[in-house]
Amino acid sequence: MNTREAYACWSTSYDSDRNVTRDLDQVVTQASLADLRCKSILEIGCGTGKNTPLLAQIGEHVCALDFSEGMLYQAKSKLRLDNVHFVVADITRPWPCKERSFDLIACNLVLEHIQDLSFIFAEASRVLADAGRMLVCELHPFRQYQGTQANFQQGSESVVIPAFIHHISEFMESAAKHGLSLRRFKEWWDEEVKQTKPPRLVSFMFEKDLPSGSSPELGWDARGRNP
Repeated sequence: MNTREAYACWSTSYDSDRNVTRDLDQVVTQASLADLRCKSILEIGCGTGKNTPLLAQIGEHVCALDFSEGMLYQAKSKLRLDNVHFVVADITRPWPCKERSFDLIACNLVLEHIQDLSFIFAEASRVLADAGRMLVCELHPFRQYQGTQANFQQGSESVVIPAFIHHISEFMESAAKHGLSLRRFKEWWDEEVKQTKPPRLVSFMFEKDLPSGSSPELGWDARGRNP
């Protein structure tokens, strides 16, 4: 079963299944973004809309992308947010976004399914405004080294979704190659096993480098809030 087919099957039970990784990702996103205020947000891999309500609170406009029509159907069925636009899109192809059109990109639990990180960061850099930020939250490669990857139960069968291992250095180097500098890096444990196992998730906050002599275009000040 390929990734698109797997998420289509998983979409109807994704919200109700026990999923520590999903729940911790929501905690990470809240901790990383709740204090920000900005005009335009691009959500990559919005899924069933787990983080979309938070993004709708902190942003004036949100464009939520996912390549799974099943996941998007679930999101649109439960969320009625006037400032959110849901779009079916494959992020391994050119994104349906204008250049320098977003202040913030949120990319959660997506890149393990993407082989070429360089293309993703190239597109992110293209659509981010100068000094725009990009939050990336992913399954920690330490967990992947142990054989962990996204999976779900379909009846009596365990469905494992195809995934690629990206090392910490690969995220940083791919981002830097396309003008995105690391501003914050953090590893995250779920509370039940904190410090007794490798971290479950890793998050990065990148910022698009300013062209020489230019000023930021964003609607927030240096603390991440509106002036």
